[in-house]
Amino acid sequence: MTDRLHALASMHCRAGAPRLPDDELHAELAHLPGWTRAGDRIEKTFRFPDYYRTMAFVNAVASIAHREDHHPDLEVHYDRCSVAWSTHSAGGITQNDCICAARVEALAS
Repeated sequence: MTDRLHALASMHCRAGAPRLPDDELHAELAHLPGWTRAGDRIEKTFRFPDYYRTMAFVNAVASIAHREDHHPDLEVHYDRCSVAWSTHSAGGITQNDCICAARVEALAS
C-alpha cells in the first residue's frame, strides 16, 4: 500500500466536500490501483471465487459506507462486485469518493 493510499484510507469523509478538479482527481487515481474514472464517478470491479465471498465483501463495503455516511452504487454478481463512488450533491467526484475507494482497496488487499 502506497503512503498516499494509506493516508487516504485513514481520512474521514466531510460534509460539503467540493468536486475535485481534473488534475487533483488524476493525481488521486494514480494511487488507487485499478480504479478508473467513468464520467462523474470512480469505479472498480472486484472478483471473488464464490458468492459467499462476494457477499462478505459487499457487507464490508456497506459497513464502510455506513460509518462514513457516504454510499456507493454496487453491482453484485455471483463472483464479482462493481463499486462506484460519486458525490451527487457536488455533481461529481470529491475527495470523499477517493477516501472511500481507498478504504475499499485496503479491505480488498
